[in-house]
Amino acid sequence: MAGYKPVAIQTYPILGEKITQDTLYWNNYKTPVQIKEFGAVSKVDFSPQPPYNYAVTASSRIHIYGRYSQEPIKTFSRFKDTAYCATFRQDGRLLVAGSEDGGVQLFDISGRAPLRQFEGHTKAVHTVDFTADKYHVVSGADDYTVKLWDIPNSKEILTFKEHSDYVRCGCASKLNPDLFVTGSYDHTVKMFDARTNKSVLSVEHGQPVESVLLFPSGGLLVSSGGRYVKVWDMLKGQLLVSLKNHHKTVTCVCLSSSGQRLLSGSLDRKVKVYSTTSYKVVHSFDYAASILSLALAHEDETIVVGMTNGILSVKHRKSEAKKDPLPRRRRPAYRTFIKGKNYMKQRDDILINRPTKKHLELYDRDLKNFRISKALDRVLEPSCVIKTPEVTVSIIKELNRRGVLANALAGRDEKEISRVLNFLIRNLSQPRFAPVLINAAEIIIDIYLPVIGQSPVVDKKFILLQGLVEKEIDYQRELLETLGMMDMLFATMTRQESSSLLEHTSVEFPDKKKTASCCLNRTKKNF
Repeated sequence: MAGYKPVAIQTYPILGEKITQDTLYWNNYKTPVQIKEFGAVSKVDFSPQPPYNYAVTASSRIHIYGRYSQEPIKTFSRFKDTAYCATFRQDGRLLVAGSEDGGVQLFDISGRAPLRQFEGHTKAVHTVDFTADKYHVVSGADDYTVKLWDIPNSKEILTFKEHSDYVRCGCASKLNPDLFVTGSYDHTVKMFDARTNKSVLSVEHGQPVESVLLFPSGGLLVSSGGRYVKVWDMLKGQLLVSLKNHHKTVTCVCLSSSGQRLLSGSLDRKVKVYSTTSYKVVHSFDYAASILSLALAHEDETIVVGMTNGILSVKHRKSEAKKDPLPRRRRPAYRTFIKGKNYMKQRDDILINRPTKKHLELYDRDLKNFRISKALDRVLEPSCVIKTPEVTVSIIKELNRRGVLANALAGRDEKEISRVLNFLIRNLSQPRFAPVLINAAEIIIDIYLPVIGQSPVVDKKFILLQGLVEKEIDYQRELLETLGMMDMLFATMTRQESSSLLEHTSVEFPDKKKTASCCLNRTKKNF
């Protein structure tokens, strides 16, 4: 009697994104740590100096977190109303923040009370930053003004009134202490020079500007607003590239530590990573809520995202340090196991092959012993259905080939039939599984049609399956219509090519006839 032949599991191409160096780099983060704040997280800013703590602005408080702490190590709460845009100075010792009442406060990281309070704005201050010389602060507010403050004297130096709507974002140049950029809801981004008392550059973004960012070199500017992220050449004032990869408003942008990747966060709950050479999306992160703020730590070790629901998501990079291997018992060398493998058979030798024992899977053992229902139950386990659905489909196909699929599906209770229906609902619309599963769905409907109405759970599954099949039929119909239109276009193109070819040949033939008649006339004259 011939031995049992195991079921051949059909292999399918793996569906998913292409694995690149960026995919490996940005997926190399641990499971995110989630911290609940008192309100929407409007700003996250990392200290430029070790130990690289970060400031989180939410509601009327500013929390300072250590890189690996889940509780704030310091809190600034001396605000009468909502606080905005807490930003570290370049040396990491001072922190400046705006507030809803129009005030700008300067804090020492080692203290709690504000060192300086700058009063002059009449409405909420949404953006503040230190200039490159560390002794001045730039602020922009909802009163349409941009102000430059002197830290030692606590006085206002300049006021710019060139915007015609709320000033919601800004940043100062890290190279020139006199240059800083602001973005406004009047759709413009302006660069101001403290030496000229006016703007030296103005570009039209086309949407209310939510965030601006200067490249470290100072030659490129990034602005975000609406669904667009735009990159500008600061020397020429020209638009270099306009990116539209988000479905909702882009609220924040930041650069990686190397400056080779640009990150953008949006209300569509996604963070996109762009290459700064090709400006194509190289990676994407998904989050549970709309994103308001985004920041990267030194060497991209930590990525922190603040959301509208008050959740702070913190991802730490996996450590690359290898653990010292435990001492193991010495095992035979590799040559011990391959001894005699390369021996060449001589003339008088008799070669005896040792029979290899075949290890069957559990479902193969059940099929070998004709336990068809049990074999189907094994491949309907959640671990198999989720990780290897092709195994389940192969067993269903084998049972159908044997003609016993109806017997394996019959006689099941509510729980068992629900598992079968769940698998069909999950995988019926996949083209690689559809030919097998449609046949199985027809058999299930024929078997359990007389008992429909006895179980509301099963009835609900059947309704879902019906809707899925109807939707798939609509898709197939649309595909057939599209295929018909494409066939018509191809046929028309073929006819035009053939007609043009005929016209070309018809033009050539009369010339040949004329030359032939001329040759005949000449020969007659000669004779």
